Amino acid sequence: MTRRPDIELFADGRQTRGYLAVPSGSGPWPGVVVIQEWWGLNDNIRDIADRFASEGFAALAPDLYYGETAREPDDARKLAMGLQYPAALRVIQAAVDYLSNIATVSPKKIGLVGFCMGGGLAWHGAAKLEGIGAAVPCYGGGPEMTPEEAAGIRAPILAIYGELDQGVSPRVAQHRAALMDAAGVSQETIIYPGAQHAFMNDQRPAYHPEAAEDAWRRIVAHFRENLT
Repeated sequence: MTRRPDIELFADGRQTRGYLAVPSGSGPWPGVVVIQEWWGLNDNIRDIADRFASEGFAALAPDLYYGETAREPDDARKLAMGLQYPAALRVIQAAVDYLSNIATVSPKKIGLVGFCMGGGLAWHGAAKLEGIGAAVPCYGGGPEMTPEEAAGIRAPILAIYGELDQGVSPRVAQHRAALMDAAGVSQETIIYPGAQHAFMNDQRPAYHPEAAEDAWRRIVAHFRENLT
């Protein structure tokens, strides 16, 4: 794996950063965009990008907060509330385009994976962005999708939730699964018993090692199967 300095991304006439991690060797590699939790582009998200690189993916995590990160929930909530979904999706599209323009990234259909706030963006991104080959929303919040928007999803979806999540509950998971089924979307929804919100974040008290390990295995397999 090769670590590089943050790269530059441009959307809406503004510049933000992105953390790019690529495998060792000459490629080609499939590409994945990693979408942040409400904390921002922090060490946890960079570590996830590194893990994808170690699995043979070129992984790019765009900074949706333009340099800001949060450590406390109140600060994260303020940053998340100030985020405009259409603008965030345009930054994610810029990250997708950046990856697809790398000569050693193949195929040119890119995966999306997001966590918490980023999970909601991954779900909506699968419906609205260009060049998406597969998506994995993990306990994704955010605005609900209409049936018409769901019908725009052309990429296979792996949706991951925790049974004990009080925000993005199993009821929400089941509703979204039904919405995708009605739209004819290829999707699999998994609800992990005993897992809370953000159970894959090993830097938070909600971390559930067994569920997180299984979810990671499924995510990697989903992308290996569909980004070909």
